[in-house]
Amino acid sequence: MDKDLEPLADLARRFFEKECTPNEEHWSEQQFVDREVWKKAGDLGLLCLSIPEEYGGGGGTFAHEAVVIIEQMRALAPSLGNPLHSAIIAHYIASYGTEEQKKRWLPKMASGDVVGAIAMTEPGTGSDLQNVKTKAVKDGDDYVINGAKTFISNGHNADLVIVVAKTDPESTGIDSVSLIFVETEREGFRRGRNLRKIGQHGQDTVEMYFDNVRVPQSNLLGESEGQGFIQLMQQLPQERLVLAVVAAAAIEKSLEVTLAYTKERHAFGKPIFKFQNTQFKLAEVDTISSIAWTFLDDCIAKHLEGELDVPTAAKAKWWLTDQQVKVADECLQLFGGYGYMEEYPIARLYADSRIQKVYGGTNEIMKMIIGRAL
Repeated sequence: MDKDLEPLADLARRFFEKECTPNEEHWSEQQFVDREVWKKAGDLGLLCLSIPEEYGGGGGTFAHEAVVIIEQMRALAPSLGNPLHSAIIAHYIASYGTEEQKKRWLPKMASGDVVGAIAMTEPGTGSDLQNVKTKAVKDGDDYVINGAKTFISNGHNADLVIVVAKTDPESTGIDSVSLIFVETEREGFRRGRNLRKIGQHGQDTVEMYFDNVRVPQSNLLGESEGQGFIQLMQQLPQERLVLAVVAAAAIEKSLEVTLAYTKERHAFGKPIFKFQNTQFKLAEVDTISSIAWTFLDDCIAKHLEGELDVPTAAKAKWWLTDQQVKVADECLQLFGGYGYMEEYPIARLYADSRIQKVYGGTNEIMKMIIGRAL
């Protein structure tokens, strides 16, 4: 943090506390956020902060995105899918898009008029991205896309989807994969069910189907076909850093709500906090939180200088998300039966944490990346 980031943190904090936190229960019931909140965030300049100003963004850095993500978690308002939209999807366009693609999509993403998603995962493929079955076949000046995707975050609200597809269906190599823009109003595109998850109830996650969806070849992301796998690999470190930011903020919030509860809740004639076991457990969590922030800050500093390597990003992702799950579990235990009630924040923090070890590349994949670099 510095003096330039503090006003942004204050603005983000007020936005999430006013516009999001009071609506979380409603969004959890309907399983997606109301569309107008995207526009409100865009009007305040909270979207695409690290995208150049010439394309409608904030002209900032990843540090600006991190500040907004942290305040979102501190406000207990996790449902708005802005981390994916601004810090991940927009950067695919900014990094690899043509000038026409950047001017067409980025200003609308920054304003909240367009919500972005990326369709990687397919039924049966999971982390094995180079073996996707979705195909994009040339026909005249178009691509014709056929396939199915699942677990697509922002999928209910998405106007623009970056689709991972095989543009050379006969090949099994990494050069057969490309990324292609699909506007969701295109004929043949269909959203499946809004998937019911054990956590993150307010974040829209859907299935998607592509049945002879026709898009112009100008919707290819990049200068040529076969660059998709490389583009994914280059962008995944920042995606993993986003997940690490979420984890560090969630660890901090879990500690905060548990400290407050244990100091207020009495058992056997004294606050729960006065018991040695409680103090030992919270001492461990507080130490984990300190280490998490220190490691994360170092990773962000490296990333801002272009020095964050793939193994270090993998370390941040697996270790912080692993600690996030452990901390939520330890803290929930101190709430007793109340910790299992959804009305208590620790229950939601616990349920939301588990997926962090899975998406963005499973933590087992992260350890393979680290091991190969040893």
